[in-house]
Amino acid sequence: MSKIVSGFSKMTKQEKIDWLTDHFFKEPIVAKEILQQYWNDNRVLQELHDDFIENTLSNFYLPFGVAPNFLINGKDYTIPMAIEESSVVAAASMVGKFWHSRGGFKTQILSTQKTGQIHFFYKGDPKGLQFYFDKMKPQLFRATEPITKNMRKRGGGITAMELIDKTAQLDNYYQIHVSFETKDSMGANFINTCLEAIAAAFERPDIEVVMSILSNYVPECLVRAEVNCPVEDLYAENAQEYAERFVRAVQIAKAEPYRAVTHNKGIMNGVDAVVIASGNDFRAVEAGVHAFAARNGQYTSLSNAEIIDGVFRFWIDIPLALGTVGGLTKLHPLAKLSLELLQNPNSEELMQIVAAAGLAQNFAAVRALTTTGIQKGHMKLHLTNIIKQLDATQEEKDFLIKYFENRTVSHNMVIEKYNEIRYKL
Repeated sequence: MSKIVSGFSKMTKQEKIDWLTDHFFKEPIVAKEILQQYWNDNRVLQELHDDFIENTLSNFYLPFGVAPNFLINGKDYTIPMAIEESSVVAAASMVGKFWHSRGGFKTQILSTQKTGQIHFFYKGDPKGLQFYFDKMKPQLFRATEPITKNMRKRGGGITAMELIDKTAQLDNYYQIHVSFETKDSMGANFINTCLEAIAAAFERPDIEVVMSILSNYVPECLVRAEVNCPVEDLYAENAQEYAERFVRAVQIAKAEPYRAVTHNKGIMNGVDAVVIASGNDFRAVEAGVHAFAARNGQYTSLSNAEIIDGVFRFWIDIPLALGTVGGLTKLHPLAKLSLELLQNPNSEELMQIVAAAGLAQNFAAVRALTTTGIQKGHMKLHLTNIIKQLDATQEEKDFLIKYFENRTVSHNMVIEKYNEIRYKL
């Protein structure tokens, strides 16, 4: 039976589901039931979800939770998080409360510039191209004035434009590098529209414009979050020893890319969860953050730690291009709810909240790794999920939870103990 289909996008949702389940599943009825089970009973809301992407069949839900007790620049927050990984929300909540009594998180915006580029090829004299660009530059700005009018009223717009010679990397390759301030908007559509207008005004027969597109690498859209306290306030016992071990763990992530990737993944657990909850583009954030982590030629830790004069300091500098207007932030009901929960922040405030969430997640992971070990805390939170996969009675579930109360949890150990009590091995 052929699995090639024509006119799929023109089918109704039910026709799409019928074709899909009939061609790819051993039990089509079961597959249909699963897809339909995740439809929203609210017809208006389901139609809204259907319009977000193409060929929508169902909804793929993520758990939506909150991490309370975050103190950021003297202001209390309860942070919304959308994520499927157990322990992330619990760890963020724990760390939020921990630092609340130690001064909380201090954050600051370091810069807010975003970038777009016009990529083109030119085979002529570089000096002649530079002369042409300099002559055309005022006209290139004028070409975008109708587009930037409202953004300029809000204090944004195009902040810089320069010609970049990239012929050392690729023959005849040049770019116009444009910097933008987009205020509370993430600004992708705004930036791309401006770039296309500039390209149209700049192009001539000997200049081949290949593409005009924003960049998700935003090293000039940077936020810092940090926590600090006297070393003795970090741990109940052996404070100096554990603080030094914590700093060494961060130094290892600075030096070793294999460790840095996992270290930064933990940071992104916190970052992505808030980015998703607020209706922002987590793929763009991920791409930009990881490029930033490798900006000096080696992938390295995003966070830093030090002990100076008996004070422990832990901080992160992270690029975050976020918006609080436009896109899903105003369309998705839970995204709107998340922003209201965060007291309707502007884009800079949201950047600072997200950075604090990422730093909190990193603190929880490194602290666990350098004290009790990550598995003792992390795997216990997986215990319930492991037990749910078993056909366990309530009595067996209670036994397993009690048995692993003071033991390290692993999937194999839980299965082994379950089989032992089920079959009396």
